[in-house]
Amino acid sequence: MQQVDAIVVGAGVNGLAAATHLAERGWSVLVLEKADAPGGAVRTEEATLPGFRHDLCAMNLSMFAGSAFYATHKQALHAQGLDFVGVADSFATPFVDGRWLGVSTDLAATSARIAEFSSADAAAWRAMAASFPSDAAYIGGLLGKPMPSLAVVKLMFRAWREKGLDWMRDMAGMLVSSPRNYLDRHFESPQLRAMMAAWGMHLDFGPDIAGGAVFPYLESMANQAFGMVLGKGGADAVIRAMCGVIGARGGRIECNAEVTAITTRNGKAAGVRLNDGREISAGRAVIANLHPRHLIRLAPDLPTRFTAPASKFRAGPGTMMIHMALDSLPDWQAGEDLKRFAYVHLAPDYATMSRVYQQSISGLLPDEPVLVVGQPTALDPSRAPEGKHVLWVQVRTLPYDIASDAAGKISARNWDQAKGPYAERAIDLIERYAPGLRGKILGMAVQSPLDLEWMNPNLVGGDSLSGSHHLDQNFLFRPMPGWSRWKTPLSDLYQVGASTWPGAGTGVGSGFMLAQYLAGK
Repeated sequence: MQQVDAIVVGAGVNGLAAATHLAERGWSVLVLEKADAPGGAVRTEEATLPGFRHDLCAMNLSMFAGSAFYATHKQALHAQGLDFVGVADSFATPFVDGRWLGVSTDLAATSARIAEFSSADAAAWRAMAASFPSDAAYIGGLLGKPMPSLAVVKLMFRAWREKGLDWMRDMAGMLVSSPRNYLDRHFESPQLRAMMAAWGMHLDFGPDIAGGAVFPYLESMANQAFGMVLGKGGADAVIRAMCGVIGARGGRIECNAEVTAITTRNGKAAGVRLNDGREISAGRAVIANLHPRHLIRLAPDLPTRFTAPASKFRAGPGTMMIHMALDSLPDWQAGEDLKRFAYVHLAPDYATMSRVYQQSISGLLPDEPVLVVGQPTALDPSRAPEGKHVLWVQVRTLPYDIASDAAGKISARNWDQAKGPYAERAIDLIERYAPGLRGKILGMAVQSPLDLEWMNPNLVGGDSLSGSHHLDQNFLFRPMPGWSRWKTPLSDLYQVGASTWPGAGTGVGSGFMLAQYLAGK
């Protein structure tokens, strides 16, 4: 029987990060992936036409580039060909009156745009940006530490000594506030509030959901301070680099390798069984980069105290992805400047975002969805043939099970039939802000929530975040109370991924922190 030190089940970014660190520390590592390619929700493919490379889910790699994992393994990753594209003009929102607001790394330019709506908000923005570096050291530090841990206690003590009790109270308030409550306390312009609140919709935070304020704050301020980071040639740049490091250190990655069971011996995880009948032994660890529901299916020896809450781990709303090959970039009615931005959010006000969120969680197809329109080839022309472009459109938020259509126009109640008409609704919406888009489309591919789950089973319910991030499933409670430090009741069996602390995104926090625990810094 084949034996390695560690088996990683699932080649998502966190599984690969764990495997990379362990391989760098001398462990023998085997990564097993059910799909035909590694990456999980970080995959780039020619989904429409030859030569047009589309990020199937994740596009923004800022969290990866700012991660402790990247800082540790930067040299090895770049030796395997990793290359980034820096983005100065990160995100913008056009409004129904034809105006727009956007964030660039040039603070004077961003402040001037905000001042057109409110001079008081421009001053408040500059003050928030000035305090962000010192504030982020503690907020980011919290997100980058095991939860709970002595390291968190030490971080909070240092914050109390250096920043004071009032600051700690304000930060605690932000962590539990809704986007609306937090933004209304700091800014007066509805446009600025909407531009920032749109970041909550990337997760499952409508404007009035408690715990959602931290994401608009962090994303807005981080993009002001540092800009955005894309992978050269596609988001899979980080996947290819990690796979290269693993291979260079003697590790192996097998795709089309479906694990059917996690085997045990004497109360410990002993290895895995594959669908081809093979059994492989793990001498030190089995690491499951899996949604909790899939983990308990593969590990029947887990006790009820773990499986019962794991089976109830709640998905957030669904997502649709629309990938377009374009003859040229959209002609934004608000101005040519919008063509420079990585993200254009079509989320003009609180009312729209609140309505969309409530409709989706009620099972309704929203009458007017929130859209994140990504323009990666505006920054990285290598993703398309010369002079051509790709458009990355994330449709937020959607029901997985369709009860009805809020607009009363789509009769289909399953996604195979509804995705075409609903994609057309999304394109209609883009056309309001960028007339003539349809005439630029050379090819298009649509992924419904059902398609996303089929592509990556960890995206249960078509939830691109692999589980709701509401307060009852975040921090100490992710994925379940008592199991936030990646261990399971079975010795040598661990869990990483977006379903675990610190949650979704490309920051690979769970994979790296677990690997550090197992093999050292």
